Amino acid sequence: MSKWKLKLQSLTPVQLIVSYYFLAVTVSVLLLSLPIAHKPDVEFVFIDRLFTAVSAVSVTGLTVMSTADTFSVPGIFILAFVLQFGGIGIMTLGTFVWLIMGKKIGLKERQLIMTDQNQVNLSGIVSLIKQIIVLILIIEFFGGLILGTYFLKYFNTWQEAYLQGFFTSISATTNGGFDITGQSLIPFAHDYFIQFVIILLIVLGAIGFPVLIEVKDFLFKRDKNYRFSLFTKLTSITFFALILFGTIAIAVLEYSYFFKDKVWHETFFYSLFQSTATRSGGLATMDISVFTETTILIMCALMFIGASPSSVGGGIRTTTFALNLLFLYHFAKGNKSIKVFRRELHEEDLMKSVVVTMFAGLICFFSVVILTITESFSFIEILFEVCSAFGTTGLSMGITPDLSSIGKVIIMILMFIGRVGILTFLYLLGTKEKKANYHYPKERVIIG
Repeated sequence: MSKWKLKLQSLTPVQLIVSYYFLAVTVSVLLLSLPIAHKPDVEFVFIDRLFTAVSAVSVTGLTVMSTADTFSVPGIFILAFVLQFGGIGIMTLGTFVWLIMGKKIGLKERQLIMTDQNQVNLSGIVSLIKQIIVLILIIEFFGGLILGTYFLKYFNTWQEAYLQGFFTSISATTNGGFDITGQSLIPFAHDYFIQFVIILLIVLGAIGFPVLIEVKDFLFKRDKNYRFSLFTKLTSITFFALILFGTIAIAVLEYSYFFKDKVWHETFFYSLFQSTATRSGGLATMDISVFTETTILIMCALMFIGASPSSVGGGIRTTTFALNLLFLYHFAKGNKSIKVFRRELHEEDLMKSVVVTMFAGLICFFSVVILTITESFSFIEILFEVCSAFGTTGLSMGITPDLSSIGKVIIMILMFIGRVGILTFLYLLGTKEKKANYHYPKERVIIG
């Protein structure tokens, strides 16, 4: 057995997953460096190629160069492929290829899939992968078909219309945040049909693959006794509650400012779209920098929370936020256990939610501190960029192209961590859990 094979077998599933994502970034850099990938006479230095590759693999959408002005048509197809790769997941697509080739999915591969998709057990993993692939491809196909057909009224040729349509569909469904219009969705700020379709695609990508699969089973199996899992109930309520909160907050906070000369439907769609985009979508129908600082802070919080687990998005995830709120509420009431939807939560899950939130907060805090030293932008612009990168959202106040090399590296690290997940990042250097051979006497510590 070769030395490299022995090293690979000694790695934990988490370490292998992170290694595969590093490999995906490397391959993406090489693909984006091909002469056919970008337009002639475009200066595309290595740090910018690396930044774009990390942004695409992490399906963030932050860019240091205009996608429309930099990439050729083959380059746009390459970028769409990388977005697909990053959005669905390394192991998901890898497993799909193995299944097509008729290969057997062994225990090691199933463990990798479980880690990549944030699953808690091995049962039904391969079936889950098949359903994820089929669902995502169907959503993207019909999204691209609808948008491409509708774009015929905006673009001169059907080729350009359908290219825009399918790229936008892939970018929205994977929550990639990239655009090839050169202005995100600002040209369609008053076209509510396009906005509705894209909002729907963002939601379908960010709400979580298990939720989509359970909804599909509920609709097509027609089982009157079908019961949604606690995960689906909790993440769906939290997900849509955050969108509703963001919509109301933006509309109220900007009522006397950005929306003062807008009619009600403009206010509603601007607020709804920007709120939905903070779930990890990254596309925008306006220049975010015109919002007040209070609104920007609310959006930072929403991006920090991010999308749902087992989805295309980043952040601490919606269920983590929900568990933190439930923990605070029940602790204040003096309850020893947390019960929701006639189920009792595991203490380990509660501990994980607190750990994820604390560690994410520390990462973002130190990133902001470093960027305030290395960059010349305002605090609110830096905070927004950090939260957007960690939440793999892709929204920006326009500072991304002007970041220093150190600033770009910090943002790349945040995007990468946001994609692989905080727990995966924490487990990266860890080994298998070891039981303690002895215990010390316990002693209480004064808190608060």
